[in-house]
Amino acid sequence: MKISVLGCGRWGSFIAWYCNHIGHDVTLWGRKGSSHLTELEKTRGNTYVTLDEKIVLTDALQKAVDAPFLIISVSSQSLRSFCTQLDAYDLSGKTLLLCMKGLEEESGKRLTQIVEEIIRSPLQLAVWVGPGHVQELIVGIPNCMVIDSHYEDTKHTLINALSSNLIRFYFGEDLIGTEIGAAAKNVIGIAAGMLDGLHLTSLKGALMSRGTREISRLIAKMGGDELTAYGLCHLGDYEATLFSAHSHNRQYGEAFVQGLPFDSLAEGVSTTKALCLLGKQYDVDMPICRTVYSILFKGERPEDALNALFNRDLKSEFYR
Repeated sequence: MKISVLGCGRWGSFIAWYCNHIGHDVTLWGRKGSSHLTELEKTRGNTYVTLDEKIVLTDALQKAVDAPFLIISVSSQSLRSFCTQLDAYDLSGKTLLLCMKGLEEESGKRLTQIVEEIIRSPLQLAVWVGPGHVQELIVGIPNCMVIDSHYEDTKHTLINALSSNLIRFYFGEDLIGTEIGAAAKNVIGIAAGMLDGLHLTSLKGALMSRGTREISRLIAKMGGDELTAYGLCHLGDYEATLFSAHSHNRQYGEAFVQGLPFDSLAEGVSTTKALCLLGKQYDVDMPICRTVYSILFKGERPEDALNALFNRDLKSEFYR
């Protein structure tokens, strides 16, 4: 299969490595002048991967989109502008696989909604989400992930082409839930990091339970299946997000409450705003997301926010 990976950061470079590793013909695209692409061109590698010489590196987007299968790995908040670039080309009949986890900050839109809104060419659209860190996958530690799409044939084609002994893919059955769940786990990851920073790690069990229930309510109100939150897109990604030393979102939350700098991308920051927006729009009670929001954006002391969370009205565990 001829595949182009669009985006050459940590995850994009791994995807290129992985697709080549399992036998595909791979081109990896990065923006002209990108520090990530420059490093790869000079050394054929970065902190995470060493790329096979067969992988073609390019900054020519027109050349990259010539492949029939395009995997996008850029930051969620830059997807809209990137889709505007892609819309300049005829992508008719191609398969576009989004490999990122987020929601548009200002609108709360899912990433597939943005693609469908901007790109006019008729194409097959899918998402790839689930647990796994590059640092672990690259040394042979396997994991399970999900590919979801409204297009059943596309889903089957992608899963059959991308599954291996390193990554076992499952067929997603709820695109709304899959996208919301995958994005939301990053917010729960920030909350977990805050607990670590406050030396309250024992509360992570409750966070996992209540966080999943909170997101399941939103998914249901948006027209998805609430059980999706308990699958690989969300709850199944908690170990990698809430506990792992590699998790940027967990690290961000821990650094934030300790007043320390953190310079890496933490998608959960923007997603916090988007989820609170969706909670209001769909009239869903989202106390954990609201609490993270109040700490990040309203300057509330983490200790006060946690007390407020505990002092809410008492409820049934599975209230709707």
